[in-house]
Amino acid sequence: MSRSANFELSRALNHLLKIVLALALASTLVLPSAYAGGTKKSVVKKQAHSVRHPVHVPRRVVARITPHARHKATKVVVGSRHKSISRVAYVPAQPSFGELAGLHSIQDPLDLKSGAALVMDQDTHEILFNKNDQAVLPIASLSKLMTGLLISESGLPMNEMITITQDDVDTEKHSSSRLRVGTVLSRGELLHLALMASENRAAHALGRTYPGGLSAFVSLMNAKAKMIGMKETHYVEPTGLSSENQSSARDLATLVNVAYKDPTLRELTTSHNFDVDVGNRTLQFNNTNRLVKNPSWDIGLQKTGYITEAGHCLLMQVKIAGRKLIMVFLDSAGSLSRFADAERVRRWIESDPTTTISVSSPTRQANG
Repeated sequence: MSRSANFELSRALNHLLKIVLALALASTLVLPSAYAGGTKKSVVKKQAHSVRHPVHVPRRVVARITPHARHKATKVVVGSRHKSISRVAYVPAQPSFGELAGLHSIQDPLDLKSGAALVMDQDTHEILFNKNDQAVLPIASLSKLMTGLLISESGLPMNEMITITQDDVDTEKHSSSRLRVGTVLSRGELLHLALMASENRAAHALGRTYPGGLSAFVSLMNAKAKMIGMKETHYVEPTGLSSENQSSARDLATLVNVAYKDPTLRELTTSHNFDVDVGNRTLQFNNTNRLVKNPSWDIGLQKTGYITEAGHCLLMQVKIAGRKLIMVFLDSAGSLSRFADAERVRRWIESDPTTTISVSSPTRQANG
C-alpha cells in the first residue's frame, strides 16, 4: 500500500474514533461500582433532568424506606493514548435517616454538625444540652458497646479460642476486615478489637459463639436494653452494620452510664492500640476515636460508629471542668465533625458551665 493510501486510512480511522467517542459521551454513562463510607454501592443510571429536580425530604422516615438519591460530581475520563476527553457524571449518594427526617435543618446555639446530640451530667443526670435527643436513628457500631457489655458480664472464659468463620463475613454492607476467615483469637482479644477498633467480624464472632447462638445473643441485647431503661432501642445483630439497630441519644446516654461501671469496658474502649498475632503475622489495630490520644481530653469510655444510614456517631464519658459528663452525637455530617462537635461542647462547658441548652426536635422518631 502506498504512503498516500496509508495517510488516508489513518485520517479515516481518526475520524471514526472521534465519532465513536462523541456518541459515547452523548449517551448516558454507567459508572462502575463506587465506594462510599467503606461500603460497596451499585451505581444507577441517572438522566440529566433528574439532577435538576428538588428531592422531597419527608418529615418522618420509615426504617425500610428506599432513600431518595442525592448527587455528587464524579469525573469520568474517556480517551486514547495521545489525548483524553473528560466529562462530569453524577453518582447517587444515599442520605442518612437523620437527613431524610430533617434533623440537620434544626439549628442550635453551638452550631453542631450532628443531627442529634445529648450532654448529661453523669452524677446529677442533669441534661446540659439536648438536640433531637429522642429521635430514633440507626446507631451503627455504637451497637458494639451493648455487645461488649454482655460479653464482659457473661462470665465466659476470655482465654477461650474462637475461630473467625464465613458466618462472620459482612453480607450486609460488604465491608472489609483484616481478620481473615480461619483466624483464631481469644474471646478477650476479639472483645478488645470490637470495642477499640470497631472490628465487625470480631463483634459478630462474639455474638455467634455466645451460649444459644446469635439469635439468643440478640434477644439478650434487647432484654438488657429494656432492663436498664432504653425504651426506644432495638437490636437485630451485634455489629451495627444493619440500619435496623436503632436507638436515641437519650437511650444511649443511659447505656454509657451503665457501661462505665464496667472496668473492662473502660479499659478496652480507651486503649490507644492493640497488636494481635495471626499465624505468622502481627496486626496492629488503632482506636477509632482520635481524641483518646489527645492529652487535653480525659475520656473514661467511648465508642464510635458509622454506616451511611446512621451518619458518623460518637459517644463518650469524659471529665470537663471538674464534672463527669456523658456525650452522645448521632448522625454527624462527616467523620471529623463529630469530634469537632465534642470540642465545641467542651469549650462551651468550660466557658459557661451553668447554662443549659435545649433544641426541640421536629419528630420523636425518625424511623416511623
